[in-house]
Amino acid sequence: MKDPYSIIIRPVISEESTEQMADRKYIFIVDLNANKIEIKQAVEHIFKVKVAKVNTLRVKPKFKRMGVHRGYTARAKKAIVTITEDSKPIPFFEAV
Repeated sequence: MKDPYSIIIRPVISEESTEQMADRKYIFIVDLNANKIEIKQAVEHIFKVKVAKVNTLRVKPKFKRMGVHRGYTARAKKAIVTITEDSKPIPFFEAV
């Protein structure tokens, strides 16, 4: 098994993600090569919660310009993790 800390890169803190916390859904940026089973095991190991469902999506790179310089943003993979009703909320997001 891969290291759980290398699978979960960072949480997404945005207006949309904070609204989904009421439905017990949390959004993370994850490793591009991680699958749903690895993401589920990593979240359960790191935050000590029970995961009910994992949805993933790929974020395409966007073209950006800054003066004469141009390039693309980094591609990424997002995971929307739903925890069970009997699990406690993830404490990292409660402090925000």
